[in-house]
Amino acid sequence: KLKAEGHAILFVTHFVDQVYAVSDRITVLRNGELVGEFETSRLPKVELISKLLGKALHDLESVATAKGEAASERAGEPVLRVQGLGKAGVLERFDLEIHAGEVLGLAGLLGSGRTELANLIFGIEKPDQGEVEVQGEKVRLNSPLRALQSGIGLCPEDRKSEGIIEDLSLRENIVLALQVKQGWFRNIPRARQEEIAERYIKLLDIRTPTAAQAIKNLSGGNQQKAIVARWLATQPSLLILDEPTRGIDVGAKAEIQKLILSLSEKGMAVLFISSELDEVLRCADRIAVLRDKAMVGKLSADQMDEQVIMRTIAQHTDKVEAEPR
Repeated sequence: KLKAEGHAILFVTHFVDQVYAVSDRITVLRNGELVGEFETSRLPKVELISKLLGKALHDLESVATAKGEAASERAGEPVLRVQGLGKAGVLERFDLEIHAGEVLGLAGLLGSGRTELANLIFGIEKPDQGEVEVQGEKVRLNSPLRALQSGIGLCPEDRKSEGIIEDLSLRENIVLALQVKQGWFRNIPRARQEEIAERYIKLLDIRTPTAAQAIKNLSGGNQQKAIVARWLATQPSLLILDEPTRGIDVGAKAEIQKLILSLSEKGMAVLFISSELDEVLRCADRIAVLRDKAMVGKLSADQMDEQVIMRTIAQHTDKVEAEPR
């Protein structure tokens, strides 16, 4: 109606379908830079997805993984089973299973619902429908504390505002979740705190002069490893990693990716979220694809390919389902 009345409209959205429903031209931005301007009628959805991700479909190369033993051989019983979980206005109902020793990747564009899915599982968002089982037992994950007590850890997307406590030391940051799990009235002795901190500083190769160093003085990569250490100290059965390599250097990214594979090989279930498709493919054993706050595909190992992921994101009704385990 506004268009018919002669108004010019600038419409900003993450949702691809909305762009095609209302626009005449599309301006694509990526990482703060202009990618290009295109006529909507002449730009196929798959090409738009390619431009948003910075990948051309015909140029995509297969990603060599560092995974050792096949996930199907090492995966154990389901650590997490979700049926019909969702919340109105946040995320449509979805089903999901993650097995011990498995890395399940979540792929999708910004705003697709990946973080919302993680928050529903971890109790940050309270679901209004669905059931959750953790290691075969039905649980209500209606708070982060309940998730923590059920053996689930979450490394959040924004390590600065949601992860580290800047004014605390590295040691205090590492033991924080374990202290919450144990209870504030059962204080972890200082000597025990130092023992735990030193163990994970060594295990994850956190570069710091001392565990007493203020965490705000560490590099982004070392801050990220400290957050991972915080959750490993609670000995979780499921670790959720939301954009764990965002904003860190290439070397630290490689270390985090190797750590993810190492954790899965030792039997931990990992839910891995990343905006970088090659990273998801490198680390994941299976992939769930989200779009517009809904799960639109599940890809088994033999289906995992950047072209398949991008087409699954681009197509509204085409759902790729993995074979039952």
